[in-house]
Amino acid sequence: MCFGLTEALHSKTCKAHVWKKIYSVNKELIIRSSSDAVDFALLKDGKLIELHKEEEKSNFQVGDIFIAKIRKPVAGLNAAFVNVGFEKDAFLHYHDLGPNLASQLKFIKLVNAGKLKDFSLKTFQFEKEIDKDGTIAEVLTSNQSVLVQVVKEPISTKGPRLSAELSLAGRFIVLVPFSDRVSVSQKIEEKSEKDRLKKLVQSIKPKGFGVIVRTVAEGKNTAELEKDLQNLLGRWTAMCKKLPTAPHPSKVLGELNRASSILRDVFNDTFSGIHIDDETLYQETKDYVQEIAPSKQSIVKFYQSKSTPIFEKYHIERQIKTSFGKTVSMTKGAYLIIEHTEALHVIDVNSGNRSNKATNQEDTAMEVNMIAAAEIARQLRLRDMGGIIVVDFIDMQNPDNRKVLFDFLREEMEDDKAKHKILPPSKFGLVQITRQRVRPEVNIETREEDPNSGKGEIEAPILIIDRIASDVERLAKSQQKIVLNVHPFVAAYLKKGFPSLRSKWFFEHKKWVKIIPRDAYTYLEYHFYDQQGKKIKD
Repeated sequence: MCFGLTEALHSKTCKAHVWKKIYSVNKELIIRSSSDAVDFALLKDGKLIELHKEEEKSNFQVGDIFIAKIRKPVAGLNAAFVNVGFEKDAFLHYHDLGPNLASQLKFIKLVNAGKLKDFSLKTFQFEKEIDKDGTIAEVLTSNQSVLVQVVKEPISTKGPRLSAELSLAGRFIVLVPFSDRVSVSQKIEEKSEKDRLKKLVQSIKPKGFGVIVRTVAEGKNTAELEKDLQNLLGRWTAMCKKLPTAPHPSKVLGELNRASSILRDVFNDTFSGIHIDDETLYQETKDYVQEIAPSKQSIVKFYQSKSTPIFEKYHIERQIKTSFGKTVSMTKGAYLIIEHTEALHVIDVNSGNRSNKATNQEDTAMEVNMIAAAEIARQLRLRDMGGIIVVDFIDMQNPDNRKVLFDFLREEMEDDKAKHKILPPSKFGLVQITRQRVRPEVNIETREEDPNSGKGEIEAPILIIDRIASDVERLAKSQQKIVLNVHPFVAAYLKKGFPSLRSKWFFEHKKWVKIIPRDAYTYLEYHFYDQQGKKIKD
């Protein structure tokens, strides 16, 4: 058993357990609707971990299925450009065609000609699978009709990335037309449960369709999986009925609205609240939760307050401002520096130059690195950072500590739905991560016009308040007396209300911070002084 953090840091068996326990799980989904967009904020223990925006004009979401025409196969790329109605042609690589492309092309031809009206695939004769090492020109020609699915949304100057191997995602299973394969999520580790689910699905699976069993299906019975299967078959049939009259290109099957798709993919027993400020969306979401988890319907709430916007109520606006800047503050005075380059993202972990007499340098590095690992996992999801990410953790000499850090980072990223791979830390503390991005990266502007001069930009003032709070936490451990000199406006903000921010610091750190307004300071300038009146170095 682990009793305290200091003791735990010296026990290899306790370390990961302690740090996993610190970050408990309690999720909420906050949905804000406006005239032209809907924003979705996913909170974990009150902390923002995902932020999505669904715009009215967004017509190319991951999961959408289009009937489209091949614009031009390109032998040199072994791929084809496809007209899906976007300003840039979409990209379809040979390896994304799927082995049963020939069967799909035959199916489309028969349906469009009115010769096939049974869409169940029970009597449909499959064609031979295409060669996995073949060329695009052997299987596709210009102006050919094909069903394609968006697997990567338009990003920057690139059009959508497509796949011709279709899949319809449900709550517990994924239905794959023109296949016969049954597979079970690798995250279900118990072999007996994997075998049970595989046998169960094989007994209800219709001919001509493959099935992938999702992680959330663990422990579910036949009735629940069959209901999900029938719902997906209904969506497939409805899509096929559109094909004979659908213009080329056009969307023939849309992904669920973003609220439902988020809930379908991440909803579980840890959800304690779903709060929505739009009545129509509230009703739709309530109906969907009633369908997938009737016992949880009561957690869907309609937010009606006119005085406080919903994102303000749940402190999301503040978190957006403080989470998307170049510098990200963490607990214990530590912080991250996140740099974006053309080729990769670099994250630097900093301890904040704090001193802690109770621990040695290795333990301090371990503690900061563990805090940083949890924050980095959150930042990757929050910003939807993709490609190569290099993290420079604080150096640790003990290989056991590096192993614990690596395991903890992997556990923290387990909930990340994006495909990713993490390499173990090098002896210099570098960790390399590759992460797939299927939507444009989330970028929030955190800099504002400089109020001192009106020229140039500065970081949003709320970031400075957070940094002051972080510095107070750090200095409270090493200083007998803390004096803070700040601009009068900031001083007034720190003192106002009951409890004021200064009072909260006192209750938390047992140190009273004397605040002195300085007219000569710029808005965002501040300095700390010790009991001798000497400036404390940053």
